Amino acid sequence: MSSIPQQDINLIVVLGPTASGKTALGVKLAQQFKGEIISADSRQVYKGMDIGSGKDLDEYGDTPYHLIDIVDPGYEFNVFEFQKRFCDAFSVIERLQRLPLLVGGTGLYLESILSQYQFTEVPINAELREALATQSHVELSDRLKTLNPNLHNTTDLLDPERLVRAIEIAEAEAEPQKASVELPTLNPIILGIKWDRTILKKRITERLKQRMNNGLIEEVERLHQEGVSWESLHFYGLEYRFVASFLKGEVNRNDMFQRLNSAIHTFSKQQEKWFRRMERKGTTIHWLDGQSDLNAQALEILSTYKH
Repeated sequence: MSSIPQQDINLIVVLGPTASGKTALGVKLAQQFKGEIISADSRQVYKGMDIGSGKDLDEYGDTPYHLIDIVDPGYEFNVFEFQKRFCDAFSVIERLQRLPLLVGGTGLYLESILSQYQFTEVPINAELREALATQSHVELSDRLKTLNPNLHNTTDLLDPERLVRAIEIAEAEAEPQKASVELPTLNPIILGIKWDRTILKKRITERLKQRMNNGLIEEVERLHQEGVSWESLHFYGLEYRFVASFLKGEVNRNDMFQRLNSAIHTFSKQQEKWFRRMERKGTTIHWLDGQSDLNAQALEILSTYKH
């Protein structure tokens, strides 16, 4: 078994766009370095969302993992809670004298850890909610845009409950507050997986076909039968959104597949754009060529890493 001096590295990060092979590499490295995986995926936290979120749990074998299947659908999981849960998992893994590996493709979650984002916990504001209850959807949307002109998560504008919560958070953030999460001191090495765009598109399409054949449509149907509304499914990512549209009869199966496939390709480009932005802001990512032996490339980099 290989080992990394604990004083040199206390976190290995494996990131990359969807279908790039992050989980397989993360598991191999965890096995080689006596490690445990912390998932950095905004959808894999939800129980029962297995195929659409790409959990691929069979790849883990006996490798311990964290932040997968930890909340029920409908629970409003966010980056602040991810930070808290990451810190808890990181602490547990370190106490076991094992090496944490942060593996995933949700850029905001990754950056919140690597760039040490400081968030504040915002409690329910009953008085504010009572005042907002008299306002129209348009008025609420305008209020949020005024509070947060650089709003990125425009899905908050679609759902009334999310809209009120977003205003609540934006109002609270306007007031100075003490950060609630104390992040650990990290000395990470970040490995990114990069593929030729043409090859990555083929991998995405092939994986989507496999998921369709392995029960993706049935999974979405089951979630709805268990009480997850069509509107909620819209917020759980592309696979759930497009399959829900198909199940509601809004589109035929072939069109659903084509549109979903195209949307995932666009999403992967957005992921790569996020990673490039991280680099521009000073994050060092060691890129691995997806068409070569990922594990061998990773081991070569890890063997020479010094702080």
